[in-house]
Amino acid sequence: MRAAIFRQGSFVLGEVPKPELQPGQVLVRTTSCGICGTDLHAARFTKDFVSLASRTGGRWTMDTERDVVFGHEFVGEVVANGPGTEGKFKPGQLITSMPLTLAGNTVIGLGYNPDMAGGFAEYMPLAERMLLPIPETMQADHAALTEPMAVGLHAVEHFGVNNAEVPLVIGCGPIGLATIAALKLHGHAPIIAADFSAGRRALAKQMGADIVIDPAVESPYRVLEAAITPDGFDASRYAALFGLGAKRRPAVLFECVGIPGVMTAMMEGAPTGARIVVVGVCMQPDEIEPYFGIVKQLSLQFVLAYNAQEFAATLGHIGAGRLDVRPLITGRIGLAEVGQAFQDLASPETHAKILVEPWR
Repeated sequence: MRAAIFRQGSFVLGEVPKPELQPGQVLVRTTSCGICGTDLHAARFTKDFVSLASRTGGRWTMDTERDVVFGHEFVGEVVANGPGTEGKFKPGQLITSMPLTLAGNTVIGLGYNPDMAGGFAEYMPLAERMLLPIPETMQADHAALTEPMAVGLHAVEHFGVNNAEVPLVIGCGPIGLATIAALKLHGHAPIIAADFSAGRRALAKQMGADIVIDPAVESPYRVLEAAITPDGFDASRYAALFGLGAKRRPAVLFECVGIPGVMTAMMEGAPTGARIVVVGVCMQPDEIEPYFGIVKQLSLQFVLAYNAQEFAATLGHIGAGRLDVRPLITGRIGLAEVGQAFQDLASPETHAKILVEPWR
């Protein structure tokens, strides 16, 4: 079968073996697969990506010396039921799944696995018990956004962000936009978002941000301070110590950039008592200045991905129109164009989410 193969730092169009179904697996024809920010990191910082995966417990099995077929944000069409399946999904039915499959009781990750192709290939062997049907009223390729949108939902729900907190989202790439959409879904207001890119700021508005800031012009932290501070607030140390006067609303900040230096800047800019939730995946070493966290009594929290319930709930929200992913889809390409798409995605003004359509 055809696939976009990542080989020694570049993408080539080539052939990989068609999946042989193991017990409990279903053969799925990939119809759409999104290019993720983690894909961009894995392609650009491959050695770091492989090293970090090994040092953090082997979450991914990618190898710098072996071909790999990326793709973990996918939707597909059932082709055939393999041995040991119950036939829950008929050929032609559209489905999505978390980016993993099962071979017996063995869990196999998809997307960074040199032994099994991900969604940048024509077919995948998915586990019947993990499949979720696409609602008939839903545009099929919108389901490819389930995975990144679930990341935003998890970022908001995992630590119990509540409506009393005023959120600030730093970085309006796909994960920042997913976080904004999840905050909107949960009724948070005002939602403040910041990005240097005019295109991304426009998308942030579309996804539900109430206040959008260009950090080159205005400090998002000052805007957040104004949003949480009531009239008559006494900012002096002793007023805070003894609980005197009007109280500020609590603040929660989401780091959705994933490059060194952002956490430090957020700790310096955050208001006292704020929470910082780190969603962006930084592949390089970073440093922070703990004194800011100590003096301000900040909470620094980290999130990763989603759970099965959040993934299924996200698909339901998209299908029902509660999460509108249409503004995020800015391009559709075939397998031969994957390499160019990775270059195009380096510019925040050009694209948000490009879908790979292997049969295009």
